[in-house]
Amino acid sequence: MADAAGEVAIIGGGIVGLALALNLHRRGLGCRVYEAVPQVKELGVGITLLPHAMRELAALGLQERLEPRGIENRESCFFNRFGQLIFKEPRGRFAGYPLPELGMHRGRLHRVLYDAVRERLGAARIVTDHRCVGLEQDADCVTLHFQQTSTGTGLPPVHAAIAIGCDGVNSAVRAQFYPGEQLVFTGINTWRGVTRHNPILTGRSYLRVGSIRTGKIVIYPIIDDIDGSGQQLINWTTEIETAAAEQNDWNKPGRLDDFIHIYESWRFDWLDVAELIRTADVIFEYPMVDKDPIARWSFDRVSLAGDAAHPMYPRGSNGSAQGLIDARVLADALAAHDDPQAALRAYEARRAEPAAEVVLTNRTQPPDFINIRVEELTGDKPFANLDDFITQDELRALSDRYKRIAGYAIADIASPAGR
Repeated sequence: MADAAGEVAIIGGGIVGLALALNLHRRGLGCRVYEAVPQVKELGVGITLLPHAMRELAALGLQERLEPRGIENRESCFFNRFGQLIFKEPRGRFAGYPLPELGMHRGRLHRVLYDAVRERLGAARIVTDHRCVGLEQDADCVTLHFQQTSTGTGLPPVHAAIAIGCDGVNSAVRAQFYPGEQLVFTGINTWRGVTRHNPILTGRSYLRVGSIRTGKIVIYPIIDDIDGSGQQLINWTTEIETAAAEQNDWNKPGRLDDFIHIYESWRFDWLDVAELIRTADVIFEYPMVDKDPIARWSFDRVSLAGDAAHPMYPRGSNGSAQGLIDARVLADALAAHDDPQAALRAYEARRAEPAAEVVLTNRTQPPDFINIRVEELTGDKPFANLDDFITQDELRALSDRYKRIAGYAIADIASPAGR
């Protein structure tokens, strides 16, 4: 492979790495993406693209490709574990945003980004089967070391002007600067799946039912008319908090018997939750983990973005959005500064504090804090009149607070700079 010493090396070809490549190309900056998997496939389950994520993707010219591949959310609904509606609010365009909120299959989003990079930058700019195993740098460049994932064979070193770790929660790049760092696990495990099912409520509804203390499930559609008979592909995620220290393994398929007992009685007149889970096409298990925020992302010619910089609980549909904002801010900084080290420092100064605030808020007061608060006030019992415990205005204030912290209040979306 030709020496790439004048380029930006992007370690990781996930959502953030590909978005960074597109942002750099848009500003006339050369880059190459190094991805560990030997072959890119449409994998995973659902993802929600909030308006601030859509703002970043629209700026890359991808909105028209994405909208037909997802489902536009119309409303967000919060229910207790007895099936009673707690709070409901419109979403995306239905709430007055200039952009939609989309639920879609993560693999479809990744494919759109991957195809766009290949079209605009050329297929040679995405190098697969390259797992980063180390790096060093001097005053002039970064030297990256790779193994071929499929064989374990060492590969020739790669030289780059700058290296950006977009390699996720278990980032090899971050481990170079924070050796021995551990994931933070506080006893919350999750199981995720997708089920073919008739449309639920409006067929455009994003649902949060229950709380992590007694069992929670998030449900939303990601593909319309999956089988030609009007059924949708429904994404669901359960979250369960326990006192045990046993952590789920995200490399194993999920076992129904490990968690279905919590949801057996969740049979409402508008949805049989237990049946939704039992009839899933696939089930995966994951631990709910993040890492403590770090003040320093950039080290001379190396920096971090996305989950490598700020792994956060997957609550509030915010991880991908924050990573997409990283990609745009980083590309802007590199375009604005002749000195790459100054550019990386400017990027970190802009993004580290807002991202850390989202990480900490996702731990303590995510959007489903509404469910937790109502459960506390009602004693985890059905209510006759919720206003006897908390008003809709108070619940709306909790929802609006999260939007402001995460950077997708309507005023934030109207600003092209975002946070």
